[in-house]
Amino acid sequence: MSQPVSIDPPARQTAHATFMVNGERHEVSFAPQKTLLELLREDLALTGTKHGCELGECGTCTVLADGVPVLSCLALALAYRDCAIETVEGMARGNTLHPLQDAFAELGAAQCGYCTPGFLLAAKALLDANPTPSRAEIVDALSGNLCRCTGYLKIFEAVERAAERLGARGSGLDGRGSGPGVRDSGTAHHGKLPDTESRGP
Repeated sequence: MSQPVSIDPPARQTAHATFMVNGERHEVSFAPQKTLLELLREDLALTGTKHGCELGECGTCTVLADGVPVLSCLALALAYRDCAIETVEGMARGNTLHPLQDAFAELGAAQCGYCTPGFLLAAKALLDANPTPSRAEIVDALSGNLCRCTGYLKIFEAVERAAERLGARGSGLDGRGSGPGVRDSGTAHHGKLPDTESRGP
């Protein structure tokens, strides 16, 4: 059931809605035409999600909505009030980084870092759906995210290392072993805006 939303008369034009972001509930009053990117950054102060091209072409603004990558610069915030939103700020657990964050740091997959939050979340969606992706599946899952610094190879290697550690953790090893367990699941695909085409290349 959709959460209620109220919009003030035209003279005021303020929407009031509740959003679930990184496991926390937020009641927000905001301009109803705001994108999800704007709401996250301006109203919730979650600035890890970056402004990029604002055309849906670079992937810098990627967040997860119910586990699916979404281009928040093209997403109307009101359309996502019933979703569980995850931003890069929600990946760590206390002082413990997500294995993807550790692997990106260790392998130099983040240089200027501006595109990194989008890559991390797109990669997380992939590994959540497919814990043992091939290199081709990683490339496909990250094809909507652009990086001007790393040349992509280190990013792909970081995702592979994180997959190994997550698999080892699930097997009761020390998190650095090889051979993650196989699970029957498909490759994560790029997110969709509600009732629209999937994100572009």
